[in-house]
Order: sequence, then structure tokens, then C-alpha cells
Amino acid sequence: MAAKIRLKKVGRKGQPSYRVVVLDGRKPRDAKVVADLGHYDPKTDPPSFEVDNEVALKWLLDGAKATKAARNILSKAGVMAAWNAVARGGTDVEQVQELAAQVVEDAKKKGEKKAKAKAKAKAEAAETDAKAGGEAVAETEEAAVAEESVENEAEAPEASAEEKP
Repeated sequence: MAAKIRLKKVGRKGQPSYRVVVLDGRKPRDAKVVADLGHYDPKTDPPSFEVDNEVALKWLLDGAKATKAARNILSKAGVMAAWNAVARGGTDVEQVQELAAQVVEDAKKKGEKKAKAKAKAKAEAAETDAKAGGEAVAETEEAAVAEESVENEAEAPEASAEEKP
């Protein structure tokens, strides 16, 4: 059997969620699953995933091929780095697990930094919009006051001219 690690779509229309699964490579996406490795939710910010690293590594070592999307998720989980280390030889299982754990921690830190940067950018944009909106309101108020004073000055000479005769 040509095993493939791929994403199986679950969830409602317009609200996708995926399971990371192993199945026969000759079968369609939603075929019967050989092994369930985890899940992936692209709707969250940042997208969340959970993968059983040991089982995924076992399948990769047994010859399963990961699709591009599944490979990206496995890379973020640290499985692909562990697989590369084992494929090159010279590493034992404990070192691979430590490497995978380190990669996962680094990915989480990177995701947190991106989320903080996005929040900071949104806050700055909101602050800029608020300042621009406040300045525009102040400018319109100043213009309205200036128009009223011009109108009052124009009316005042006429009234004084009428009173004199």
C-alpha cells in the first residue's frame, strides 16, 4: 500500500477544519482512514494544529509520503525535522524527540510574536484613525466658527446702516 499523510476535510460548508490522517494514496481525500495523526484548524488566528509526533514519525519512517499541506503542518510540529535527522543517521530516538520539542517551542514563540505584531499594528492604525478623525472634526468646527463670524460681520454693517437714517 502506498501510504500518504494528507488532510481530510471535516466541518461545515464555509467553515473548514481538517484532520491529519494516513490513508491509501490511491484513494480519494475522504476515504477510510488508516491512522489519525491529529487535526488542523485554519479559522483561528494563528491557525492551530495538534499532531501526534511519534506516530507521524513512525509512518514517515515506514515510507509514507506527506502531501504539501500535510508536510507544512508536520514541519511546524517538528516532525519533519526529526524525520530528516533520523534519515541522515547518527541520531537516536531521544535526540529526535528533543529536537522535535525544540522546534515546536520555536514555532509557538514565532506565532506569538506574529500575533503581538498584528495587535500592535491594529492598535497603531486605530490610534492614527482616531487622531485623523479628531483633527478633521476640529477643522470642521473651526471652519464653521469662521463662517459664522464672517456672516455676523456681513450682517452687522447692514444693521448699523439701517439704524442711522
